[in-house]
Amino acid sequence: MRFRKKVLGKVILTLIVWLGNSFLYAQTVNPKYDKALSDSLGSDDYGMKMYVLVILKSGPVKVAKAQNDSLIAGHIRNIHRLAGLGKLVLAGPLKENDKEYRGIFILNVTTVEEAAALMQTDPTIRAKVQEVDLYQWYGSAALPVYMPTSEKLGKMHY
Repeated sequence: MRFRKKVLGKVILTLIVWLGNSFLYAQTVNPKYDKALSDSLGSDDYGMKMYVLVILKSGPVKVAKAQNDSLIAGHIRNIHRLAGLGKLVLAGPLKENDKEYRGIFILNVTTVEEAAALMQTDPTIRAKVQEVDLYQWYGSAALPVYMPTSEKLGKMHY
Protein backbone atom coordinates (compact mmCIF):
# COMPACT_ATOMS: atom_id res chain seq x y z
CA MET A 1 0.00 0.00 0.00
CA ARG A 2 2.82 2.35 0.89
CA PHE A 3 4.48 1.64 -2.48
CA ARG A 4 1.26 2.51 -4.33
CA LYS A 5 0.96 5.84 -2.51
CA LYS A 6 4.56 6.72 -3.45
CA VAL A 7 4.00 5.83 -7.09
CA LEU A 8 0.65 7.62 -7.16
CA GLY A 9 2.27 10.66 -5.56
CA LYS A 10 5.01 10.73 -8.22
CA VAL A 11 2.48 10.35 -11.02
CA ILE A 12 0.38 13.20 -9.64
CA LEU A 13 3.47 15.40 -9.20
CA THR A 14 4.57 14.64 -12.77
CA LEU A 15 1.11 15.55 -14.09
CA ILE A 16 1.08 18.80 -12.14
CA VAL A 17 4.51 19.78 -13.51
CA TRP A 18 3.51 18.78 -17.05
CA LEU A 19 0.23 20.71 -16.89
CA GLY A 20 1.97 23.72 -15.39
CA ASN A 21 4.49 23.76 -18.21
CA SER A 22 1.72 23.32 -20.76
CA PHE A 23 -0.01 26.44 -19.46
CA LEU A 24 3.24 28.41 -19.30
CA TYR A 25 4.27 27.59 -22.85
CA ALA A 26 0.85 27.23 -24.47
CA GLN A 27 0.39 28.94 -27.80
CA THR A 28 -2.53 31.26 -28.20
CA VAL A 29 -4.37 32.33 -31.32
CA ASN A 30 -3.39 35.79 -32.57
CA PRO A 31 -6.44 38.06 -32.08
CA LYS A 32 -5.35 40.10 -35.16
CA TYR A 33 -5.14 37.00 -37.42
CA ASP A 34 -6.60 37.66 -40.88
CA LYS A 35 -7.24 34.31 -42.58
CA ALA A 36 -8.00 35.81 -45.99
CA LEU A 37 -4.77 37.83 -45.98
CA SER A 38 -2.79 34.88 -44.66
CA ASP A 39 -4.17 32.60 -47.37
CA SER A 40 -3.59 35.19 -50.12
CA LEU A 41 0.10 35.48 -49.15
CA GLY A 42 0.64 31.72 -48.81
CA SER A 43 1.38 31.91 -45.10
CA ASP A 44 1.74 28.97 -42.77
CA ASP A 45 0.37 28.99 -39.20
CA TYR A 46 3.34 31.10 -38.06
CA GLY A 47 2.94 33.81 -40.73
CA MET A 48 5.97 32.47 -42.60
CA LYS A 49 6.75 30.84 -45.95
CA MET A 50 9.67 29.62 -48.05
CA TYR A 51 11.53 31.95 -50.43
CA VAL A 52 14.89 31.89 -52.20
CA LEU A 53 17.61 34.28 -51.06
CA VAL A 54 19.87 35.43 -53.89
CA ILE A 55 23.29 36.88 -53.19
CA LEU A 56 24.59 38.74 -56.22
CA LYS A 57 28.37 38.95 -56.50
CA SER A 58 30.90 40.15 -59.03
CA GLY A 59 31.33 37.72 -61.88
CA PRO A 60 34.45 36.78 -63.84
CA VAL A 61 33.75 39.09 -66.81
CA LYS A 62 34.79 42.74 -66.70
CA VAL A 63 33.37 45.08 -69.34
CA ALA A 64 33.94 48.67 -70.41
CA LYS A 65 31.98 51.39 -68.60
CA ALA A 66 29.52 52.01 -71.46
CA GLN A 67 28.64 48.31 -71.71
CA ASN A 68 28.44 48.01 -67.90
CA ASP A 69 26.08 51.01 -67.75
CA SER A 70 23.85 49.35 -70.38
CA LEU A 71 23.89 46.02 -68.51
CA ILE A 72 23.04 47.73 -65.20
CA ALA A 73 20.14 49.58 -66.86
CA GLY A 74 18.85 46.21 -68.05
CA HIS A 75 19.42 44.78 -64.56
CA ILE A 76 17.24 47.56 -63.06
CA ARG A 77 14.51 47.00 -65.69
CA ASN A 78 14.58 43.29 -64.88
CA ILE A 79 14.23 44.04 -61.15
CA HIS A 80 11.07 46.07 -61.88
CA ARG A 81 9.75 43.35 -64.21
CA LEU A 82 10.25 40.59 -61.63
CA ALA A 83 8.66 42.75 -58.93
CA GLY A 84 5.69 43.42 -61.24
CA LEU A 85 5.28 39.66 -61.72
CA GLY A 86 5.29 39.18 -57.93
CA LYS A 87 8.46 37.08 -58.13
CA LEU A 88 10.81 39.61 -56.49
CA VAL A 89 9.82 40.73 -53.01
CA LEU A 90 13.02 42.43 -51.86
CA ALA A 91 16.08 43.82 -53.61
CA GLY A 92 18.95 46.07 -52.70
CA PRO A 93 22.65 46.71 -53.15
CA LEU A 94 25.31 46.00 -50.54
CA LYS A 95 28.08 48.39 -49.55
CA GLU A 96 31.45 47.61 -51.07
CA ASN A 97 33.01 44.63 -49.30
CA ASP A 98 35.97 42.27 -49.56
CA LYS A 99 33.83 39.35 -50.76
CA GLU A 100 32.67 41.29 -53.86
CA TYR A 101 29.02 40.80 -52.89
CA ARG A 102 26.97 43.31 -54.86
CA GLY A 103 23.41 42.92 -53.61
CA ILE A 104 20.60 40.66 -52.50
CA PHE A 105 17.23 39.57 -53.80
CA ILE A 106 14.53 37.61 -52.09
CA LEU A 107 12.48 35.77 -54.68
CA ASN A 108 8.92 34.66 -54.09
CA VAL A 109 9.61 31.11 -55.27
CA THR A 110 10.14 27.93 -53.30
CA THR A 111 12.87 26.16 -55.26
CA VAL A 112 16.45 27.04 -56.12
CA GLU A 113 15.83 25.74 -59.65
CA GLU A 114 13.02 28.24 -60.28
CA ALA A 115 15.19 31.03 -58.84
CA ALA A 116 18.10 30.05 -61.11
CA ALA A 117 15.81 30.23 -64.15
CA LEU A 118 14.57 33.70 -63.12
CA MET A 119 18.15 34.91 -62.61
CA GLN A 120 18.94 33.99 -66.22
CA THR A 121 16.56 36.79 -67.27
CA ASP A 122 19.02 39.34 -65.82
CA PRO A 123 21.45 40.71 -68.44
CA THR A 124 24.27 41.10 -65.90
CA ILE A 125 23.99 37.39 -65.02
CA ARG A 126 23.84 36.29 -68.66
CA ALA A 127 26.93 38.41 -69.42
CA LYS A 128 28.68 36.92 -66.34
CA VAL A 129 29.33 40.40 -64.95
CA GLN A 130 27.47 39.17 -61.89
CA GLU A 131 26.99 35.68 -60.46
CA VAL A 132 24.56 34.42 -57.86
CA ASP A 133 24.49 32.15 -54.84
CA LEU A 134 21.01 30.77 -54.12
CA TYR A 135 19.63 29.57 -50.79
CA GLN A 136 16.17 28.54 -49.61
CA TRP A 137 15.08 30.97 -46.91
CA TYR A 138 12.15 30.84 -44.48
CA GLY A 139 10.77 34.31 -43.78
CA SER A 140 7.71 36.44 -43.18
CA ALA A 141 4.88 35.79 -45.63
CA ALA A 142 4.26 39.57 -45.57
CA LEU A 143 7.29 40.29 -47.78
CA PRO A 144 5.27 40.40 -51.04
CA VAL A 145 3.62 43.62 -49.86
CA TYR A 146 7.03 45.23 -49.27
CA MET A 147 7.90 46.15 -52.89
CA PRO A 148 4.57 47.82 -53.77
CA THR A 149 4.83 49.89 -50.59
CA SER A 150 8.50 50.79 -51.12
CA GLU A 151 7.74 52.17 -54.59
CA LYS A 152 5.65 54.89 -52.92
CA LEU A 153 8.38 56.05 -50.51
CA GLY A 154 11.27 57.39 -52.60
CA LYS A 155 11.18 60.69 -54.48
CA MET A 156 13.84 59.53 -56.95
CA HIS A 157 13.15 56.77 -59.47
CA TYR A 158 15.36 54.81 -61.87
